[in-house]
Amino acid sequence: MRAPSGTRPLGLDTLVRLRRALREPGTPRRLPVPEGMTAPLGCDAVAVPAHFGPLVMPRLPRVGCVYADEAHWWWIVPSDSDYALEWPAPARYATGAVVPDAPGVPGLIHRPDGTVPYTPPIPLYLALCRLTGTTPTWSRPVSA
Repeated sequence: MRAPSGTRPLGLDTLVRLRRALREPGTPRRLPVPEGMTAPLGCDAVAVPAHFGPLVMPRLPRVGCVYADEAHWWWIVPSDSDYALEWPAPARYATGAVVPDAPGVPGLIHRPDGTVPYTPPIPLYLALCRLTGTTPTWSRPVSA
C-alpha cells in the first residue's frame, strides 16, 4: 500500500521506536549485564531517587543487579516489566536499561549469586508502592 505522495506509511513498530527515541535526549547509556551473567528475558531497569534505595533493598525477597549514582539507584528487571503496571512516582521505568540523563554509567553496587541479573518486578513494584503510599494498579477501584 502506498500513501498518496508515493511514500510508504510508517508501521506501528517504527512509530513505537521513534516515540521511545524522542524520550531519550542526550547520549543514552545502557546498564551493562556483568560478565558471566545472562539475561534470557532481556533487560529493562527501574530507577528510584537514591534516598529510597536503602529503604527498598530489605523489602525484597531477592535482589538482582543494582546500580547507583549520586541521584538514583537502578534495579535490573526483565523486559516488559512495565506491562499493565503504572510504576509509582518518583520511580522511572527505563526500557532497554537505558539511562538517558546520566553523565556516566552508574556503578554496580549489588550483584546477586548465580547468573541471572534480575530483581523480581512484582516484589519491587509492591515495595515501591508501599514506600510511596501508592495503591497497586490491580487494587484500584474500576470506574465505568
